[in-house]
Amino acid sequence: MAQSSSPPFVRIGTRGSPLALWQAHETQKRLAAAHGVPLEAIEITIIKTSGDIIQDRPLAEVGGKGLFTKEIEQALFDNAVDLAVHSSKDMETNLPDGLALVACLPREDVRDAFICKKAATLAALPPGSVVGTASLRRGAMVKRLRPDIEVVSIRGNVDTRLRKVETGEVDATLLAYAGLKRLGLADKATSLFDVAIFLPAVGQGAVGIECREADTRTRDILAKIDDGITRTALTAERAFLRALDGSCRTPIAGHATVAGDRLSLRGLIVKTDGSVAHETSRDGVVADAEALGADAGRELKERGGPDFFAHL
Repeated sequence: MAQSSSPPFVRIGTRGSPLALWQAHETQKRLAAAHGVPLEAIEITIIKTSGDIIQDRPLAEVGGKGLFTKEIEQALFDNAVDLAVHSSKDMETNLPDGLALVACLPREDVRDAFICKKAATLAALPPGSVVGTASLRRGAMVKRLRPDIEVVSIRGNVDTRLRKVETGEVDATLLAYAGLKRLGLADKATSLFDVAIFLPAVGQGAVGIECREADTRTRDILAKIDDGITRTALTAERAFLRALDGSCRTPIAGHATVAGDRLSLRGLIVKTDGSVAHETSRDGVVADAEALGADAGRELKERGGPDFFAHL
């Protein structure tokens, strides 16, 4: 983007995918409006991550979802950018020392979308159909609902995955409805899964903004656009994931909602073949968001036992 002659008001680091750029530009617009500065005063730097480069293997085989964030986080440490904008579900459970998740944009629809040319719903897919997904959670939950369906791993951005359905490489795929909506592709969703039966990923639909923990200026700048409800829900969900030592190597789902001063959380762990699942829920006050999430995670970790994810 065009550079201003004066130093930027703040510098944003982001991946270069269409969805990542939407998130960065939305953050840019909100910051410009909140602080009364022109858009061009807020610099956007595109950073290529390992997750963007490595497209031929499942993330679980090559280091997990941190592959989408580590180069951007290094840019924070190097003071090359002031803040990083992420899809929250791509963020590592434990952030590097010195970095913090300090703000969230308002959350989008958290549901998963079913994309298929041959059937209106997962239930209507013929036995033996092939569903492609990059997500262990989605694959495991598909197998849980339809053990007669084959699940294969596919990588790539939203357009790439949609094209694999269009060309018949797979019969169906599942994508976050939030991403489709943000990209103007909501009409590509054949149907939507009910959250009650298909629990989303931790952080799904939420844009998380990370900065250096000690950078009080950037923290103050971000405070003006922080959506407290989303961040509270995310605090509970990430505490749940942390208690499970969760990453994209393990099929874990979790979703928190906030109403007034109350928070409700549902969490799920499931074996990759869908054969066994454990679910729990918590309700409490928002002030206890982190404790509620952590307690739910500890419960499921104990119920699953040490060998629950051993096959991974």
